[in-house]
Amino acid sequence: MAAITRNDYNEILTVMFNDSSESDSSSSDENDLDLILDDLHDRFRYLLDSLDLIWFDPERFSNAIHNKGAPLTQCFGFIDGTVRPIARPTRNQQIMFSGHKRTHCIKFQSVHAPNGLILNMFGPIEGRRHDAFMLGVSGIMDKLRRIQQPNGEPYVIYGDPAYGVTDNILAPFRGVDLTVAQKEFNKRMSKVRVSVEWGFGKIAQYFAFLDFKKNQKILLQPIAKYYLVGSLLINCHTCLYGSQTSSYFDVQPPSLETYLSNHL
Repeated sequence: MAAITRNDYNEILTVMFNDSSESDSSSSDENDLDLILDDLHDRFRYLLDSLDLIWFDPERFSNAIHNKGAPLTQCFGFIDGTVRPIARPTRNQQIMFSGHKRTHCIKFQSVHAPNGLILNMFGPIEGRRHDAFMLGVSGIMDKLRRIQQPNGEPYVIYGDPAYGVTDNILAPFRGVDLTVAQKEFNKRMSKVRVSVEWGFGKIAQYFAFLDFKKNQKILLQPIAKYYLVGSLLINCHTCLYGSQTSSYFDVQPPSLETYLSNHL
């Protein structure tokens, strides 16, 4: 996987701001970082919220996932939550504390596509909340209901047991007396679902600052905005260079221009 360089981000920012590639943005990068983050977030946040995306092709994505061994033929992506540890707040500590993870944190929920892009990201919510709560308030269920196969049957995404089973979200079989077929289903779906961890891992790999707990001071910094903009930039990097996920499923992401403009 290609490493991110300053030239990469010059190219990304050039497309985002529609500026000449000859413009010198170094001063802006250094002196107006907060303004740049605000602008990137305000102008492109919808690319992590809406499913009305020109590159989103559930039929192609579900075929790619099935071709890698998944027993499902209608699954176009994978849903998961991520815990982002933060420095212990000076007040209201219990709100941000996750008893399960035993750390203060904020949480995000995302849907990952087989072309390596984060299709949808919701958050942040406070660390004490459960994944099922995050699912309910995210609004993703209403968006998923509108995505149907040509025969009228729903497409689905696949998640861990915390998300339960609905018309649009499937999860592993649970219990101590699973049949051979159920165990095989879980095994094959687990193999392809690991790609969601590659997506979260890429953000942490290229933006180590976001993974350093002591730097994440929720009362002093817009740390949620940092993570959302970092996710947008990682999607941009994937458009330029691909990713482990896009290589694994053999699905190429859109061009950077197509992704950011949301037009062919």
